[in-house]
Amino acid sequence: MNLSDSRTAGQPAAERTKAREQARPPTASTPVVRLSAAEAVFNAIRLDIESGKYEVGDKLSSEANLAAQYGVSRSVIREALRSVTALGLTATKTGRGTFVVATSVANDLQLGLYSARDLNEARPHIEVPAAGLAAQRRTPEDLEHLKDIVKAMMAEDDPEAWVALDASFHSAIARASGNKVFESVIVEIRDALAHQSETLNLVADRQHVSDEEHVRIVQAIENRDSAAASAAMADHLSAVSEALDTILNGN
Repeated sequence: MNLSDSRTAGQPAAERTKAREQARPPTASTPVVRLSAAEAVFNAIRLDIESGKYEVGDKLSSEANLAAQYGVSRSVIREALRSVTALGLTATKTGRGTFVVATSVANDLQLGLYSARDLNEARPHIEVPAAGLAAQRRTPEDLEHLKDIVKAMMAEDDPEAWVALDASFHSAIARASGNKVFESVIVEIRDALAHQSETLNLVADRQHVSDEEHVRIVQAIENRDSAAASAAMADHLSAVSEALDTILNGN
């Protein structure tokens, strides 16, 4: 009898099976539990709002109560609530809680200080030429830094950590461009970019696809192919825009 069996001896068969499944190490194809939990909470809260269970002006339960209700950590609840807020369904008032402000998704996402429309209109004019210049001007250190970020992103299971790396990736490209204006603009919108990535990952499952798009950008920068780097960044931003349209249109 192995250690797992000795711990479950005397339990009903169903409970022993559940215990063994919980103890079994995850395989490569097992979904990330935290991300799946956040998706489930997000979907449940969104459904409750859009189905009329909550009305405009209603206050959601506290983070602690929601965590107990769904059996997840408060960090998972915060992650889900940020995306519900980005969809324009709720608003958080400091010291008072989170309130329903709409029962259908807004025609734009609010991502911190900027809207998704603001970002979508501005980013191609900043990040596409920045990627092209980065291919021309990057130093060996710049390239190594970008490769390290992408490698870390592809290995990262924690969604919050991945979002931080994503913001670092776009900042690093702007810095490698050697253009201080591009670099300053990306620093300014960095928080909005993080909000956008978080929402897209949760609602549109963009994380792994983004990893692949980032790899293509870095490969072009490594090859000093300015046109390819600009094109790869343009493709990436176009995919982001399409994902946002899907969210807003409910497709």
